[in-house]
Amino acid sequence: MAATQTKTVQKGTFAHGVHPPEHKEFSEDRPIEVMPSPAKVMLPLLQHVGAPSVPVVKAKDAVAAGDMISKGGAFVSAPLHAPIAGKVLKLAVSTLPNARHVQVVPIKADGEQLEGQALFDDVLGGEWSYDGIAQRDPQDITDAIAAAGIVGLGGAAFPTHVKYTRNDEKPVDTVLINGCECEPFLTPDYRVMLEAPRAVVAGSLLVGRAAGARTIIIGVENNKPRAVEALRDAAAGTGIQIAVLKTKYPQGSEKQLIMAVLKRATPMGGLPLDVGVAVSNVGTAAAIARAVLRGKPLTHRVVSITGAGIREPKNLLVPIGISYGELIDFCGGLKPEAARIVSGGPMMGFAFANLDAPVTKGTSGVTVLTDADVRKAKETNCIRCGRCVDACPMGLVPTKIALAARAKDVDLSQRYHIMGCFECGCCTFTCPASIPLVQLIRTGKAQVIASQRQ
Repeated sequence: MAATQTKTVQKGTFAHGVHPPEHKEFSEDRPIEVMPSPAKVMLPLLQHVGAPSVPVVKAKDAVAAGDMISKGGAFVSAPLHAPIAGKVLKLAVSTLPNARHVQVVPIKADGEQLEGQALFDDVLGGEWSYDGIAQRDPQDITDAIAAAGIVGLGGAAFPTHVKYTRNDEKPVDTVLINGCECEPFLTPDYRVMLEAPRAVVAGSLLVGRAAGARTIIIGVENNKPRAVEALRDAAAGTGIQIAVLKTKYPQGSEKQLIMAVLKRATPMGGLPLDVGVAVSNVGTAAAIARAVLRGKPLTHRVVSITGAGIREPKNLLVPIGISYGELIDFCGGLKPEAARIVSGGPMMGFAFANLDAPVTKGTSGVTVLTDADVRKAKETNCIRCGRCVDACPMGLVPTKIALAARAKDVDLSQRYHIMGCFECGCCTFTCPASIPLVQLIRTGKAQVIASQRQ
């Protein structure tokens, strides 16, 4: 990195997008609490983009916290590690909030568990030294990320080591660390930036070294001034820049973040790598710091339990594999007016009812909505108003894609670039006819994938 001073720079934004109500007030001022260790966890073998992981344990095996229980099934895959000490039970099947049926490795707790402040300090707290990061071997960093099973914690769950494996044909000159957290209600990233900023900065420096990037920038929306200040203080003297971005949804999307900060347009169907950029979430950066500097795998993450339908909104540090029901119970349970439980936020999350479903690496939170939140008008015919087109940050025509999907016209869906949609929900949010555009597009994508398998 050429710079030695930490810069806070005002940056622009991207075209289109929307401004949904933020509703961060439920949980933004709730410090991270450590969830008590559960009696059992259920660890899905596929909770990331790519190939499922492959079990390396069998029923009745004893495992310690941090032991690997499955190995990556391909280059684009990630291993799993036990978040608790216990005994492995027989392989089972669980249904995730996105309705996907997956194999899970159950572990029944047995023996002493790391709890409370000791667990927080192990994952996020304590000292985070930057000494020696600039001299670390880049391949060693990438190998440690892969061995720790780290995937994107912002929701996409893409195996992180793939992003930072050097590619001579497409070198990375800039690493962007995403602290925008533009999804309404959710605040886990915000709390990590406030409570563990040095872990975020350490992880940012590590991936910058792994990628060989000249520039490292942490992007934060301007509705989070306390996070900006915490990161600026933590990054003092490192050369990392803090980019303060206009608050707009979906500012946290990779392509929109790249445009807002760097004014580089990622090609349709392309990746950040195509424009010399690698992007990771702030929670992912903190997990990378833990993996490389402390030799610990990804076993826990911070989630928000929030919304007007939950009695006590909280931000919790939880083990991967704990059930959604246990999180809700720990937060005092549901209010009588609770009407819908969403895994994630209301724009991109999935409504579900199976509270036995396990938390995965990509689970950012649980949003509990009330009757008033979900009340909407009856679906009517499209009036060709163009609001969905004006809102779409990818420049697509959502209503045409949705109509093609409804007609099961796979060729037409592809001509309208259905796979370029990342399901941000801007179109559905703005539609005056209450057409479920995102749901139709998701169905259309499934039709495209099914046609390619034939």
